[in-house]
Amino acid sequence: MKLKHVIMLLVLLAWPLYYLYQRQLGAISFLLLAILFLYLTIKEIKDEKERNSGPKKKGNGTGPAN
Repeated sequence: MKLKHVIMLLVLLAWPLYYLYQRQLGAISFLLLAILFLYLTIKEIKDEKERNSGPKKKGNGTGPAN
């Protein structure tokens, strides 16, 4: 996700999360934000692995690549 989209999502979620916080349900807000950031982190790690593993395939798989 682009940084712009993440910021817009957090702004849109700010009011409902603040409402839960005011009702003494802050743990739910924290859980939802933790799930969001976990999802974003997993997605970024997956993209990074795909970028790094693409062009580095050398050799025939029988030993170290020279």
